Amino acid sequence: MVVYLKIRRLNRREVEVGVVGETKNNGFRYDVGEPRKNRIYIMDVTNRDGVQTARISLSKLQKTMLNIYLNQMGIHQSEMGFPALDHEKNYIEANLRLQEKGLLQPLVLSGWCRAKKEDVELALEKTRLKHLNLSISVSQIMTQGKFSGRMDRSDVIKMMVEAVKTAKDKGVEIVGVNAEDASRTDERYDEDYLIEFALAAKEAGADRIRYCDTLGYDRTISIYDSVHRLAKAVQLPIELHCHNDLGYAVANSVEGAMGAIDAGVDAYINTTVNGMGERAGNADLVSVILALTKSRGLRHGSSILDPKVDLKMAWKICNYVANAFGQPIPINQVGVGGNAFAHESGIHADGMLKDRNNYELYGPEELGIGEVEVRRIGRVITTGEYGGLKGLLHVLEELGIESVDARETLHLVQYAWHHNQMELTADEIWLIANYPEEVRQILTVTP
Repeated sequence: MVVYLKIRRLNRREVEVGVVGETKNNGFRYDVGEPRKNRIYIMDVTNRDGVQTARISLSKLQKTMLNIYLNQMGIHQSEMGFPALDHEKNYIEANLRLQEKGLLQPLVLSGWCRAKKEDVELALEKTRLKHLNLSISVSQIMTQGKFSGRMDRSDVIKMMVEAVKTAKDKGVEIVGVNAEDASRTDERYDEDYLIEFALAAKEAGADRIRYCDTLGYDRTISIYDSVHRLAKAVQLPIELHCHNDLGYAVANSVEGAMGAIDAGVDAYINTTVNGMGERAGNADLVSVILALTKSRGLRHGSSILDPKVDLKMAWKICNYVANAFGQPIPINQVGVGGNAFAHESGIHADGMLKDRNNYELYGPEELGIGEVEVRRIGRVITTGEYGGLKGLLHVLEELGIESVDARETLHLVQYAWHHNQMELTADEIWLIANYPEEVRQILTVTP
């Protein structure tokens, strides 16, 4: 009989140790071999947090294409932007129309705003979004440092509750409440406050709680413990929002999600494509999916990740976002970097030639790598900001795209090229030709 010691964290200084009994899970905190009723879903936040990366951003058309690719990849939800901002409203409305026409189904489209009644009212006045995340700081350091004595922690809860009730009263279907800087509520009193905050959110009508490791402060054992305790007490699905300031973003996202699952609730991991985001970035989409499907204990027979996720879209979506942001994929990027499947040293090359499983946990074909898109050189006809009708018709024919109104397509292509300030992709041209009304709305940004 094999036994292991189950360690339950009582606080940051004490542990309780007990013998659990026979196990086949190699001593993990969670029994990875057992079927589970709860799942982990991916909620990508590239179009909200990724575009907050300093010095770079995405156009509204590029954000739309990203939503299309996320939908094709089987991602559950896209936090698509800021509905309280004027320059987002046409993009959001056009994407909702694309969803109604079937192009963005079943992807859940959601928005982010501050947990203030006025912001919620403004967001719902400008857009028809039915899914919102409302955010407010919960740590002592942020409460003191950001509100400068104007609010105490009880005031934070009151403001959040008012915002949640406003959203629910106005018909929002899913309200997530973001506990910003939750990871720095890291002493017992503060964790009790976090639970008080989350229970108040639940009573007000919140559907999820977002545990934010805003500064990337957590470690895997601390985030598991904190999220497990929170989820046990509140019994609402938990979102994990982890930053990468100390390099833990992916690991913390996975372990935090497991804490929620072990407490009997669903988990929603916030990701960004290529790990884009403020400062050192967020949890990388592809890395999180690989960690949930290829790592020790989760590799064989796990049904924990949303089964709709299609990893074969990884290569396409990562390269699109890298090009759109103007930031090349690092050579050692997990799964999609230029060296992710490159082997040179003698021992490794010999092992790979004998059996690729010697030095690879997964193959490039699993991420859709193989069909390389080559940029044509030499004699080529393109279309763009200053292109004409004959050139456009030639490009459409080459791409196999039919256009109902070629002149309208040309007009929108010209504006889209100006909007993106770069060559349009084949998929962007397809979108313009097939959904001209929605594209026109996306391109309309007026001060």
